[in-house]
Amino acid sequence: MTTAFLYIAVLLAILAVVLFVSSHHMQRSAGMPAGRVVYSDPNLWGKVEEPLYDRQLSLTGRPDYLVSQSGKLIPVEVKSGWAPNAPREGHVLQLAAYCLLVERTWHQRPPYGLLHYRNRTFAIDYTRELENRLLDLIVDIRHQERIDEAERSHDEPARCTKCGFRDICDQRL
Repeated sequence: MTTAFLYIAVLLAILAVVLFVSSHHMQRSAGMPAGRVVYSDPNLWGKVEEPLYDRQLSLTGRPDYLVSQSGKLIPVEVKSGWAPNAPREGHVLQLAAYCLLVERTWHQRPPYGLLHYRNRTFAIDYTRELENRLLDLIVDIRHQERIDEAERSHDEPARCTKCGFRDICDQRL
């Protein structure tokens, strides 16, 4: 009987190691750094979190994940496509918006955020320069909204197909 318990204990220990390695691999393949997930947009672990919101800028957003790592909150944005040679500018600014929202919501500035594409992850430093580029863009967008002269900024039919303004846009492709 003691031998049976020993075999069961060894099998459980092996199973625990396999599950630990598997979860580590899954975390890495999802583009998440080591750390504790404190916020998740995908409905994987229960209810979807409320979006982050800044009243002053009238800015709202929902990063895919926020990971607590060494006392810092790191926003993670997951993209389903293959990685370009360098991260797309729009994706970088989207991640910067999440960094800004984290700073304004939790009063701690993320040092960087992560853009995870299907085959590669980019760490994007959240610098004052990037923050200023984002704030300038927000001012420009708000100005375009006020004068009602926002122009389509691309020639990509696939982007138009997915756009939330497609039904009212007079410039759709």
